[in-house]
Amino acid sequence: MPLRATLTEITERVEGALAAFVMAYDGIAIDEIIVGAPEFDVQLLAVEYATVLAEIKRAVEVIKAGGLEEVSITTGQALVCLRCLGDELFAGLVMARTGNFGKGRHVLRLKSIELARELA
Repeated sequence: MPLRATLTEITERVEGALAAFVMAYDGIAIDEIIVGAPEFDVQLLAVEYATVLAEIKRAVEVIKAGGLEEVSITTGQALVCLRCLGDELFAGLVMARTGNFGKGRHVLRLKSIELARELA
């Protein structure tokens, strides 16, 4: 399945999904799907979180705690789940606070395997 179709499927399967994206750790967007009109800049959120995720990934490597798999961030307006796709890329799912975070996390985990395969 093409990358855009997989990202679309993620947003369609998760109640409250606002966006799904694939990005490099340096903040370069590979692809994204934005649903509706979120009250904040999803693209800027993704770029800023890329920097944070890269730092967390480095810290995990330094302390030798195993490879980083997933990071979740909750804010006043959104639930964000970031999932590593390898050494260069990660996927993200942004949901409204009222969204189904458990299902979103599950769908992103399952689809991250497909996304990694598509990007290889």
